[in-house]
Amino acid sequence: MINTSKLKSVDFYRKIPRDLTEASLSGAGLSIIAAFTMMFLFGMELGDYMTVSTTTSVVVDRSTDSEFLRIDFNLSFPALSCEFASVDVSDVLGTNRLNITKTIRKYSIDRNLVVTGSEYHPGHIPHISNVGDVTDEEFADGSVSLTRGNFDAFSHQYPILVVNFFAPWCYWSNRLKPSWEKAAKIIRERYDPEMDGRILLGKVDCTIEADLCRRHHIQGYPSIRIFRKGSDLKETQGHHDHESYYGERDTDSLVAAMETLVAPIKKESETLALEDKSNKTLTKRPAPLTSGCRIEGFVRVKKVPGNLVISARSKSHSFDPSQINVSHYVSQFSFGQRLSPVMLYEIKRLAPLAGDGHDRLAGKSYITHDGESNTDVTIEHYLQLVKTEVVNRRSSRERKLLEEYEYTAHSSLVHSTHIPVAKFHFEPSPMQVLVTEVPKSFSHFITNLCAIIGGVFTVAGILESILHNTIRLIKKVELGKHM
Repeated sequence: MINTSKLKSVDFYRKIPRDLTEASLSGAGLSIIAAFTMMFLFGMELGDYMTVSTTTSVVVDRSTDSEFLRIDFNLSFPALSCEFASVDVSDVLGTNRLNITKTIRKYSIDRNLVVTGSEYHPGHIPHISNVGDVTDEEFADGSVSLTRGNFDAFSHQYPILVVNFFAPWCYWSNRLKPSWEKAAKIIRERYDPEMDGRILLGKVDCTIEADLCRRHHIQGYPSIRIFRKGSDLKETQGHHDHESYYGERDTDSLVAAMETLVAPIKKESETLALEDKSNKTLTKRPAPLTSGCRIEGFVRVKKVPGNLVISARSKSHSFDPSQINVSHYVSQFSFGQRLSPVMLYEIKRLAPLAGDGHDRLAGKSYITHDGESNTDVTIEHYLQLVKTEVVNRRSSRERKLLEEYEYTAHSSLVHSTHIPVAKFHFEPSPMQVLVTEVPKSFSHFITNLCAIIGGVFTVAGILESILHNTIRLIKKVELGKHM
């Protein structure tokens, strides 16, 4: 059996009989103060234990060569047509991707940035191999010259009006001219405008009829538009919907395309344009209803300096730089993964100074107004971005929690001799900010808690002893004076 007397000899907390102890008001007061002090310090220690502790360091970017950088954007161009708007990406390693469409969406907008319809689908645009007849022969004009004064009359008179919007200085317009005039002459002979009246081919010189071309949102030359009378008339908006022709431009191809347009239309009817039910295929697509375009989506690029460029582009059209305006409003332009409000809150919690430059261009507009001094203007944005990575270390293992990119932006308007573009030059930093969440030890919390309780108890005991002895000494002195 265990000898209890020997066991009691190792008791560190020997008790004093209650009859030998004395309670005092000063001791009670100090005990209450000590208890509240312990509770207050316990709350402070618990709050410190629950608070996230981080360390920040600048290290070389730890991204691998196989990683790509995602760029999300939402840009509105009030004066750039969706018909020719192109998103291009290039970088210093030689990557050059033109007219990216897979991850891009376009919407026609008006000058107030209001979407005017559903998503703009250009459809498949084949490569045009025949851009016109090569001939040195003299040819007579077969198409009708249209002006602002007679355009509406012709468009309401003929069920099909096919118009070549051209510019005399344009190489592609001059290549098209012989075949267009020959085709117009052949169609005129087959379908006499007076006797038949189903189709007419016309032309508009955009250097003379600039307002008329602007009204139909012509930005590239030549642009062949198909105007239909009847079912295409929008009474609410007062204009005809029309299509753009994107087929071959030699005489035979143009004549065949016009035959396809005429085939479903009854000869006697000049008021209805029936749906094309021919087996022949006509290469065309909807023409834009308004002059503006909203471009949104994302691209993936290598993590090296590069450019994202939005401009008017076509392999078989020419553009007048003075008629191209790339003014734009930025709704979003960000790098890396898209951050939800919860993720932004976490970033702010772990790194209070981070997160403000994630989408620095959002809400800003870069507008050039019409005028001689504002033509041929390229808008450039120079973006320097830094990666911020938040990691957690537990049991000597590192786990990535969050990753975001912030950037600085400097923008300028530059007069250019080439076609104006909106250029976003991005330059990733070779360094990154590493924010490490440092977990706090529970044993350290318990140790501090014990130190608080023991320390307060001990200090309170010392103060009580000093106060008690002082009071007793004062009483003895007073008692000695009365004796």
